[in-house]
Amino acid sequence: MRANEALEYVLAVDVGGTKVDAALVDDRGTVLPSSRHRAPTGASATSEQLASAVRTVILATLASVPPGYPLIGVGIGCAGPIHLNSGAVSPLNLPVWREFGLQELVAELVPGLDVRLRMDGLCITLAEHWVGAGRGVDNLMGMIVSTGVGGGLILGGITVSGPTGNAGHIGHIEVGGFLDACACGGTGCIEAIASGPKTVAWARSQGFTGESGEDLAAAYAAADPIAILAVKRSGRALGQAIASAATLLDLDVVAIGGGFSNVTPDLLDFARAAILERVQFAYATRVRVVHSTLSGDGPLIGAAALIHRAELVP
Repeated sequence: MRANEALEYVLAVDVGGTKVDAALVDDRGTVLPSSRHRAPTGASATSEQLASAVRTVILATLASVPPGYPLIGVGIGCAGPIHLNSGAVSPLNLPVWREFGLQELVAELVPGLDVRLRMDGLCITLAEHWVGAGRGVDNLMGMIVSTGVGGGLILGGITVSGPTGNAGHIGHIEVGGFLDACACGGTGCIEAIASGPKTVAWARSQGFTGESGEDLAAAYAAADPIAILAVKRSGRALGQAIASAATLLDLDVVAIGGGFSNVTPDLLDFARAAILERVQFAYATRVRVVHSTLSGDGPLIGAAALIHRAELVP
């Protein structure tokens, strides 16, 4: 065995509103590319189709384990809400799964291994703290801005899950000045305003003819006025939510990833500008808002960190 080879692998699983990913992640936080497998999920899928997608990617990844490198555990990140005590999940964007026993499903495929489940937002925060933009930061919020908006917290160097596993779910914090209806039942939730699909939907309501976040990004780069208004609106909402979280929690850093966070670097600039309006709260406006450095690997790295960095996950 070469000195630079990793000694331990974790099977990491990330379950979201459009896909489920699985891969092996070593003890340095590196995804083994040949082990990565993906299957679609989606709001129209049946429960069995979703379960089959999870089984398919896990079994394919298990077949990729290098000889001589036994797995030390399985980490699962899933869109919330989750039910920590039972290992069940009720992802808002997967309506057929309500208190579905995801942890049990996975455990049946890997008998004898430790299987840990947390909300995907917490996993991305763990990844940023371990090998990403939040290294060395003990008061950190990670955010995913994609099909939905998720989040997670590390305070005092320890993850905060809460009694049900849903602490840090910033996507369903309501922000002032917005009346967008949210699927959770709230009004003006950040997910209903600033997620990729909702930003595109708002732009279309104003006359934009594109259909995707990629279309919106291209239109923004071409100085389309509706696209600019849409991105400004979502960035402002993100900033208001972050300012509220920083006021409540005295955060040092917020690291933002997810596909729609890449629509333009200006998105985070608009968020930062909104935060700075809290002129009397220097402890809140000092928060640094940074882009994730982990690309698309962050959710899987964070899921693996549930095992590799178990000391941070009470």
